[in-house]
Amino acid sequence: MATLQASGIMGSSSSSSSYYDRREGIIRATLNVPRRMTDISLPGLRTKGIVEELELHNFTDRKLSPIDVNTFKRNDNSGPDPLVIAKLYAILEAVADRVEMHKNIGEQRNNWNSLLLTSINTLTLAAATMTGISATSAIGGGAPAAALKLSSTVMYLSATGMLSIMNKIQPSQLAEEQRNAARLFKQLHNQIETIIAMGNPTTNDVKEMMEKVLALDKAYPLPLLGAMLEKFPANVDPAVWWPEQRRRQARGLDGKKGWNGWNGKLEEEMREIIGVIRKKDKADYLRLGRKALKLNKFLAISGPVLTGLAALGSAFVGSPDHGSWAVVLGVVAGALASVVNTFEHGWQVGMVFEMYRSNAGFFKLMEESMESNLVENDMERRENGELFEMKVALKLGRSLSQLRDLAASSGKAEEEIEEFASKLF
Repeated sequence: MATLQASGIMGSSSSSSSYYDRREGIIRATLNVPRRMTDISLPGLRTKGIVEELELHNFTDRKLSPIDVNTFKRNDNSGPDPLVIAKLYAILEAVADRVEMHKNIGEQRNNWNSLLLTSINTLTLAAATMTGISATSAIGGGAPAAALKLSSTVMYLSATGMLSIMNKIQPSQLAEEQRNAARLFKQLHNQIETIIAMGNPTTNDVKEMMEKVLALDKAYPLPLLGAMLEKFPANVDPAVWWPEQRRRQARGLDGKKGWNGWNGKLEEEMREIIGVIRKKDKADYLRLGRKALKLNKFLAISGPVLTGLAALGSAFVGSPDHGSWAVVLGVVAGALASVVNTFEHGWQVGMVFEMYRSNAGFFKLMEESMESNLVENDMERRENGELFEMKVALKLGRSLSQLRDLAASSGKAEEEIEEFASKLF
C-alpha cells in the first residue's frame, strides 16, 4: 500500500523529494513550500490506498463493468453469437439444396406431362384408326379383322388406365407447385443472407427461419404417395406456405424508441389497402380458381369415360346386332377422347388452377402481414413503418404515391371500387 505524507513548511525555497522503503513497500514523498506561504494551511490529505479508491468508484463491481479485471476480456454481448451464425448457415445450405431439388423435380414432372400426353393421344388415335379398319375388314371376315379389333380394344383400355392415373396426379399442376416452391425457397434464401449481412442475429431468427422451411415443405411436398396435395378439393382455398404470424421481437432499425415510422395516417392507409386486397384481388383469384377447378374436374372425368366407351365399341365391331353403333362409338369416342385429353393437359388446366390458388395465397399473406403489424400495440415490435410501406408498394407494383392514392380513393368511394390493388397480376 502506498501512503502519501505531507510535512510542514521547510526551507526558504520550494522543493520535493521521495524515496522507496523496500521492507514496507511504501513510497514516501516530502513536499516543501516557501516560508512566505506559511499563512496558507494545507488540508489533511486522505491516506486511503489505491484499492480503497477503486472500491469507492465501484470498479471492482464485475457485474456492472464491461471489463473483466482478472482476464482483461470484455463481458458484453455486442458481437454476433458464433453458434447462431453457424445455425443460420446450416439452414441456408438446406434451403439451397431444396431449391435444386424442387427445380429438378419440377422439370421432371413437366416432362411427365408432355410424354404422357403424347403417348396417350398416340394410343387413342391409333386405336380409333384400327377400329375403323377392322370394321371395313369385318365384311369379308377372317382373322385379320379379329386381330385389329382385339388390338384396338387393348389400346383403348391401356389409354383409359394411363389417362386415369394422369388425371389423378395432374403433372402440369405438380410442375407448377415445384416452380412455386423453388421461387419461395430462393426468396427465403435471400432473407437469411440479409439477416446474416445485417449482423447480430438472434435465436429467434433461427427459430423463425426453421419454421418457414418446415411450412414450405408442408405446403409443397416432394413425394406423391401419401403426401401429394389434393388436386380436386371440395373448397378452393388460398395456398398457405408460411407459419403462423407471431409476435415480433423488438428490434428497431436505428435503436431509438418511438413510433418506429408509424402514424395514424399510415395505419389508416394500410387498413384501406387490406380492404381492397380482400374484396378485389384475393376474391377474384379465388373465383377464377373455382372455375378452373370445375373445368378440370369435367375434363378429368370425360377423358377416361370416352376412352372406355371407345374400348367397348371396338369390342363389338363386326357383331351382326351391334355393328353400326359399335363402329361409330369406337371411332368417334376415341377421337373425342384425344380432343379432351389435349385440351386438359395440353393447355395445362391443372397448372392454371394452381396458379390462381397461389396468387390468392400471395394476397392472403400480404393481408395477414399488414394485420399483424396493425394489431401490435407495441410500436417497437412492428416492422419499421416507412420500410413496410415501401415493401407493400413494391409487391403491388406501385409507387408510394400510387399506393397512397389507392388508399385514398378506396376510402372515399361510396360504391364498389373497380381498381385492383395489384398491378403485377
